[in-house]
Amino acid sequence: MSIQITEVENESDKNKFIEFPYEFYSGDKNWVEPLRFDVKNNLSEKKNPFYKHSKMKLWFAKKNGKIVGRIAGIINDNHNEFYKDKTAFFGFFECINDKAVSKMLFDQAANFARENGMDTLRGPVSPSTNDECGLLVDGFDSPPVMLMTYNPKYYMDLMDDYGFKKVKDLLAFWISKDVIKNEQLMSKLDRISEMIIKKENLTIRKVNMKDFVNEVQKVREVYNNAWQDNWGFVPMTEDEFKFIAANLKLAVDPDYVEFAEIDGKPIGFSLALPDVNQAIKGLNGKLFPFGIFKFLANKKKINQLRVIIMGVKQEFHKKGIDAVFYRNIIKEGNRKGVRGAEISWVLEDNLPMKQTAEKLGAEVYKTYRIYDKELL
Repeated sequence: MSIQITEVENESDKNKFIEFPYEFYSGDKNWVEPLRFDVKNNLSEKKNPFYKHSKMKLWFAKKNGKIVGRIAGIINDNHNEFYKDKTAFFGFFECINDKAVSKMLFDQAANFARENGMDTLRGPVSPSTNDECGLLVDGFDSPPVMLMTYNPKYYMDLMDDYGFKKVKDLLAFWISKDVIKNEQLMSKLDRISEMIIKKENLTIRKVNMKDFVNEVQKVREVYNNAWQDNWGFVPMTEDEFKFIAANLKLAVDPDYVEFAEIDGKPIGFSLALPDVNQAIKGLNGKLFPFGIFKFLANKKKINQLRVIIMGVKQEFHKKGIDAVFYRNIIKEGNRKGVRGAEISWVLEDNLPMKQTAEKLGAEVYKTYRIYDKELL
């Protein structure tokens, strides 16, 4: 059987690249179809400012004339400048259970990396660690929440066969609504939160959606400071942050978005979002012309959250400010009748974050993995 690799060089090829997963996952009850315009915008060199400092090539594989896999090779110059290394990335990977096909796809990404002077291939990252990343390696029994990945279990075998090695696991915790019933825990959380607010002279406020542009700048200020020592972190440019914020704006519920401030200056930020995957599942990636009505009806039924960002500037680390954010999310979620929330993703070696989640009764229920392959 013949296998051919085609590089994406025009819009027709790009559409084939984008469309492949919708057929590939057809019938998989846990896959959530991303909205096509989101995928197109993410891959668009004109619309996504990520490509102002990065470059990417796309390929798809055909077996006997039928598309059976795809992959992207990515060079993120900002990553390499920040870490002083030579790491390339692969992303948007999908493949049938055929190691000959996956090898040919990985070869394309590896050769692209070598041609650009890179010595390591890392992924899956689509297209950066500020987007969807990680291979699902545990927790295949439920759909992913928004902006988290999903894949068949055999992908692990394809990675191992090509010689990829684990470099980092990303954890997803689940916290049930039942935490609110633990009176002793909630009383302690209340007491600690009020003590921290008073001691640090904190003001906790909700996001002002009427001043969204300026609020986004404040988030970026906190984000680029708070996360700078985290593995995989790359500072986001102003344009990148605006792009991501604009994409998330429609999902934002201001009741779940908070700033911690001292003397009017932001020192911490917390973002939890209603899981819009519950609303887009079953739309086949299309809002129009009729999907929008189903989306709006489904949106009213969303009953879970994703706690996606929670952090404080470095000089305020280890002061327990995250406890205040958690308390407020738990109480707001209980008021709105959510069944629980995913806290993701958390680095496997981020002990403070893990310990805080575990003290609240959260448990790891999904694990995602980033792989490396040395190219020397």
